[in-house]
Amino acid sequence: MVPEKVYSSLMREKELFSTLLSEELDFILENSGMISLPKKAPLFSSGEKASRFYILTEGEIRVFKKNEAGNEEEMAHFTSGDAIGDFDFARDAEYDANAEAEQDSLLIVFPAVGLSMDMLAREEPGIICRILFNAIIMMTARIKAANKLVLDRMSWVQDLHRRAYEDAGTGLWKQTLITDEIKGSLKDPSALIMLKPDRFKILVDSCGHTIGDEAMIRIALILKNITRGMGHGWALRFKSNEVGLIFNECDALQAEKIVNSLVKKISSMEPVLLRPPGSVEEAQEFHFSATISWCIWPADGENWNNLYHGNYANLLDTWKASGDTAVHYKFPEET
Repeated sequence: MVPEKVYSSLMREKELFSTLLSEELDFILENSGMISLPKKAPLFSSGEKASRFYILTEGEIRVFKKNEAGNEEEMAHFTSGDAIGDFDFARDAEYDANAEAEQDSLLIVFPAVGLSMDMLAREEPGIICRILFNAIIMMTARIKAANKLVLDRMSWVQDLHRRAYEDAGTGLWKQTLITDEIKGSLKDPSALIMLKPDRFKILVDSCGHTIGDEAMIRIALILKNITRGMGHGWALRFKSNEVGLIFNECDALQAEKIVNSLVKKISSMEPVLLRPPGSVEEAQEFHFSATISWCIWPADGENWNNLYHGNYANLLDTWKASGDTAVHYKFPEET
């Protein structure tokens, strides 16, 4: 047992006992114990039930886990005055790591070896209820602290997320976002609008890739402004110069209005003067236009993957055949 009053201040500092009255703390001291651990001796092991916790009065304790390769990874290091395992004890959980003495150590243990919380509750239920209440407060505070840490780092996480899925050239979302994020967030009905600029190779061959890149940035801005105006949606770059939009809860009538607006905005882009390198001929204006293929999920196809790939193939076929047009695609029904 622990008659030494010198240890009562250590107990009082711990969250589980911080609200106890003096006589109640005396009961805790009477039912605590002292254990001595030589260097390298285990304190507890992973998977062991946390039926008690410890306060280190002398020495050092290290907590570690073993990885798949069997190597030890240190998780925490405790010195005199530290509580060890109090959170696991409060949760009535199992330890998820191992603890051992890094040097000869002396610890207070509660409840003492041979005692249990059930035994103490039968003797002093009021005191044990107060300890359990403190345990709830302690867990809530630590969870809030963990949540705050998450919130504090949220902008950092969002920045990583944006970098992972954002196309550096246009600022549009990459195609991989569809597989990783959007596919699981679709809401009936969803509109898929794909666009491919017409005669883009002529523009690049005549004016260079820099002008082509600038044109894609201008097209991307049009797409992003549409999503901003709608208040939702995704503006994406699928492949090369194929771009588009996805909107949740957007029916065919709404999608057609978006497509018509998109056609007008693309055709209203400022023309570019074409002057092939080394040519002495008078420069000609290049006017922008685009081919668009759009569809509605699940009305135009219940299987999203089939509809997506079918719409993309239809975009390329229409672009090759004529261009400067917008078509409503429907996945062919099985016969």
